[in-house]
Amino acid sequence: MAVKNLINLEAVSKSFGIKPLLDNVSLGINAAERIGVVGRNGGGKSTLMKVLAGIEEPDSGRVAKGSSLSMGILSQADTAAAGASVRDVVLGQKEKHEWASSVDIREIFTGLFGGFDDHLLDRDFHSLSGGERRRVNLAKLLVADLDLLLLDEPTNHLDVEGVAWLAAHIKSRVDLAVMVITHDRWFLDEISEQIWEVVDGEIKTYEGGYSAYVLSKAERSRQMSVEDSKRNMLIRKELAWLRRGAPARTAKPKFRIEAANTLIANEPPPRNEAELLNFAQNRLGNTVYELHQAEIKAGDKELLKDIYWNLGPGDRIGIVGVNGAGKTTLIRTLIGENKVSAGKLVTGVTVKPAYLSQHLEELDPTWRVLEAVEKIANRVQLGNGKELSASQLCERLGFSKDAQWTPVGDLSGGERRRLQLTRLLMDSPNVLILDEPTNDFDVETLTALEDLLDSFGGTMLVISHDRYFLERVCDRFVGLLGNKTLRDLPGGVEQYLQLRRSRGAEVVQQKSTSGVSTAAQQRDLKKEITKLDRQIEKADIEHANLLGQQAEYAMEYEKLAEVSAALSANLARKSELEEQWLIATSALEELN
Repeated sequence: MAVKNLINLEAVSKSFGIKPLLDNVSLGINAAERIGVVGRNGGGKSTLMKVLAGIEEPDSGRVAKGSSLSMGILSQADTAAAGASVRDVVLGQKEKHEWASSVDIREIFTGLFGGFDDHLLDRDFHSLSGGERRRVNLAKLLVADLDLLLLDEPTNHLDVEGVAWLAAHIKSRVDLAVMVITHDRWFLDEISEQIWEVVDGEIKTYEGGYSAYVLSKAERSRQMSVEDSKRNMLIRKELAWLRRGAPARTAKPKFRIEAANTLIANEPPPRNEAELLNFAQNRLGNTVYELHQAEIKAGDKELLKDIYWNLGPGDRIGIVGVNGAGKTTLIRTLIGENKVSAGKLVTGVTVKPAYLSQHLEELDPTWRVLEAVEKIANRVQLGNGKELSASQLCERLGFSKDAQWTPVGDLSGGERRRLQLTRLLMDSPNVLILDEPTNDFDVETLTALEDLLDSFGGTMLVISHDRYFLERVCDRFVGLLGNKTLRDLPGGVEQYLQLRRSRGAEVVQQKSTSGVSTAAQQRDLKKEITKLDRQIEKADIEHANLLGQQAEYAMEYEKLAEVSAALSANLARKSELEEQWLIATSALEELN
């Protein structure tokens, strides 16, 4: 069976300034293909997507696409018309009966918003938070009937659960072609069948997901005798972790195990656990943080109750949980920014924490990058005799020698976040607390950060929606499930997702058996049933008229064909209305 081509770039070039972002690029996307795009920030990934979508015109070359191609794009800027509601953005002009009984639309709203109701649909789009806007625009695209979906950082503002749902949903849409730009490597591994790497104006293609990409890249580097041994070592180290530390990935069919084993035969583990623990105990003593029967609140809202938790030297713990369950409040309590409402917090006398919050610290915009780091310290001790200068640490986190002289005021959001993290590390903390540290980082910077954190010997707490990063740098996990408890997760992130799925099923079961109702819900259902009764009555009258016409035009072939087609459409419409009527009446009976 021939593969249907959707869109092609033919010798396309595009520049902003002197350096070309796309240089004579020729490639295409076929029906049902799943493509992940990686590359450095500012390297041309978003430009590639905008050229494909027709938002940016190429400087030379052409974009060829089928005349019937239906394509949607999720950009990094979430916008809508002034005064538009969530209903307007996602559902457009669709009537309620067109979408209320749709299983697909309900599944999308449940996956992205936990369900849907009139309150959600009537909210003004511009009153929503950044994360809510991202989910609304995602829902708009997923509801639409598209051939090709272009997604630029779709997992931004999504939690671990939301990312897992989105990956599963895309995989279920077997006829949908998807191209995605993301730094979320777990998401890339789940949905991608190809990886496009945008580098120096070129696009290099790799078969398979992110794991296969890492292997292929390491093989290419070895075959070409690449001289950049430091960068090559990072690739091999990550490959070693993929093979040893993430069992689910070893079963990937496109992962060539023999080649991987050859590459990493003499590769040490990412972290020397014995050395790091010894260093942590020397620096920290036996006590880091202890919570005893603690109650934690945010204002008047009780988030956690009767918590006992002990964090020891060298612990590397990932914290996952539902939005609003208290993840950030919990770590702010540990460092003393928030007080326990009851119980006790014990902090070790040697604890020296560093906290990377979700908010960017204001720095003097006239400082140079290196100057901002050296104002904290000139050298940093990582432990076990490992020491880095301020300039070396800047390089490890993506600031080249030239970039270190860039004024702070000229940095992007992602670069400022890297600078903030660099300054924290220069202060030689022995407890590192990271709240969403991967925001705005590209894949290469994340790999370098993970390598750096491998050598950190202190205690580390990480909140992140980036599942790959969590699994890469943490050894243990705890979860906040929204029921005011803190739960150990020996099974890691996957156990958390299973618990959330089972909890969701329990909630659905409780709703279906509780018999709790509201007058507003009952009124809405009664109105809907009355409206459906009228529509079914009209459909019955139309049906009778069409049967009469069918008898009248029994000897006129063309007329009879038209009437028969109209009759089939009428029967389908009537069947749909009756199904909606049954759903509405059943719901009303449950409420009563």
